[in-house]
Amino acid sequence: MATVGEGAFTYEVIEDWAKLPPGWSFKEVGAVGTDENDNVYVFNRGEHPMIVFDRDGNFLRSWGEGRFPNAHGLHMAPDGTIWLTDDGDSTVRQCTRDGKILLEIGIPGKPAPYMSGEPFHRCTHTALSPQGDVYVADGYGNARVHKYDPKGRLLASWGTPGTDPGEFNIVHNITCDGDGWVYVADRENHRVQVFDGNGRYETQWNNLHRPCALYMPPGKCPVCYIGELGAGAPVNRHLPNIGPRLTVVDHTGKRLARIGSPNGPGFGPTEFQSPHGIAVDGHGDIYVGEVSWTNWPNIHGDTPRPADLRSFRKLRRVAEAVPAKA
Repeated sequence: MATVGEGAFTYEVIEDWAKLPPGWSFKEVGAVGTDENDNVYVFNRGEHPMIVFDRDGNFLRSWGEGRFPNAHGLHMAPDGTIWLTDDGDSTVRQCTRDGKILLEIGIPGKPAPYMSGEPFHRCTHTALSPQGDVYVADGYGNARVHKYDPKGRLLASWGTPGTDPGEFNIVHNITCDGDGWVYVADRENHRVQVFDGNGRYETQWNNLHRPCALYMPPGKCPVCYIGELGAGAPVNRHLPNIGPRLTVVDHTGKRLARIGSPNGPGFGPTEFQSPHGIAVDGHGDIYVGEVSWTNWPNIHGDTPRPADLRSFRKLRRVAEAVPAKA
């Protein structure tokens, strides 16, 4: 069994962990979440958008069929609900763990005008603060973060297109820490920007390449797991040391570990194609969803996609790492 990572963040790679029913496929995985029982929720772009497994990879249930055109973001809320972000129909939905919709923000299939700043145009991810405020990354057709109250009422928005502090070039992911700071994966600016709960810019983390996924465990001063998408153009698709990979940083952005081959994308057990969603369970194990189907042309050009293109893996912790959950 292959081992990846370094120091306290060392893991065994488990590639065939998910036991899908016969004939089922993820196609590709937009986002992942885990609950307090270490059940794993895989938000994917196959025919069964939400597939739930136990910690050992046994299939439990599925839901969301016909409802989510392009699964993108997932946030597990402390109250036991799940917030799902779909960039295909520009909506955010709060659901129960068996798929009942409790709240819907946005009009399915009717995005706001491109770069209008109005919610939403291909929103990408949702996060909750400890106070219950709802933050939405928006996204592919906007350069904004929107703040809502728990009932879905818009409170504030910030961000414009650009490269200066507080500006965005694809707002791709978002998370909050135990103090209410807001962390935004500003993907094509190759950074994570940090704001207070009202959108005031505080700092940024660099030394990243196309940060795509964010996972920050609850609690004070947590570490952050960052999925980096790697090369985005034919001219640098084979450039080494820019990903795709996972990077672990402390709450100040200091790098603690990197997981993945420095030689770029690949199919080996220690390599990634396109990490897009990350979750960490109570044992410190990492679940990684990849959008390999969508990202394939960026990496491999006109080469046909293989039938068994990988989209999901588990990394089982083998070192005494930082606790995943407080």
